[in-house]
Amino acid sequence: MYRLKICTHFAAAHNLINYDGDCENLHGHNWKVEVTVRAKELDESGLGIDFKILKARTKELLATLDHKYLNDLPPFKEASPSSENIGRYLFDVLEGTLNTDNVEVECVNVWESDNACASYSRD
Repeated sequence: MYRLKICTHFAAAHNLINYDGDCENLHGHNWKVEVTVRAKELDESGLGIDFKILKARTKELLATLDHKYLNDLPPFKEASPSSENIGRYLFDVLEGTLNTDNVEVECVNVWESDNACASYSRD
């Protein structure tokens, strides 16, 4: 099994719902996002998936979040836009655009600071 990972980022504002503390107030983060996929086989070029494709699909998705107030977006109308829920949302969407018979999204890590990260996977 081969594992490939890309790292990128986006900036956005949010406030946590049903949270008792400072994060219930409007605030923002410069989120770092890591997307890991696994590939069973390599293609004739020796690639599991072209990093160009992995980066492009991820950046397309993050563009829908970048410099937005996350609480106003449809995926977070019912679910608090926590790092955990952002990770699950990114995973679900990327799974639909990246998964093939050979490649599948394995994990999405969402860093809200240099010291705090949430991960989502199906395992």
